[in-house]
Amino acid sequence: MLRNERRTRLLEHLHRERDTVSLRELSEHIAMLETGETPPPRRVRESVYNSCHQSHLPKLHRMGIVDYEPNRKLVRLGDTWTQVSPYMNPSTESAIMWPVYSLLIGSVGMVVIALSSLGVAFFATVPILGWVGLFLVVSIASALYQEYAPKWGETVGS
Repeated sequence: MLRNERRTRLLEHLHRERDTVSLRELSEHIAMLETGETPPPRRVRESVYNSCHQSHLPKLHRMGIVDYEPNRKLVRLGDTWTQVSPYMNPSTESAIMWPVYSLLIGSVGMVVIALSSLGVAFFATVPILGWVGLFLVVSIASALYQEYAPKWGETVGS
């Protein structure tokens, strides 16, 4: 579902706006992103408008990701958006890739705890439960930051 660039751009725009958006405004914004032109060419705007109205928005609406009112041509994020947002691609190169970061924290934690249990120099000076507690706090803090900090496309990278 998120492999389609128009759907991804559509969701990014709705996330930034945080309000109900007209299909016309949405299609003009996406057409501008696709062409890099302001205003975008009419044929591109029409193509985006039609594909969103006929395909993308009904599909996202059926999944509960957006609320789309086709008669009024209005769209906003739906109830299941929060389940999808973690899978959106970060929009900046400096964005934190959370799955990689979590894997790194877990792997480093396991290595440090193993070295401590084997009695290796520095690592053995801290009790194993101390290391476990440290990595647990880091993991929880990271999860809280990921959940409550501004998401992709805003001031923080992810």
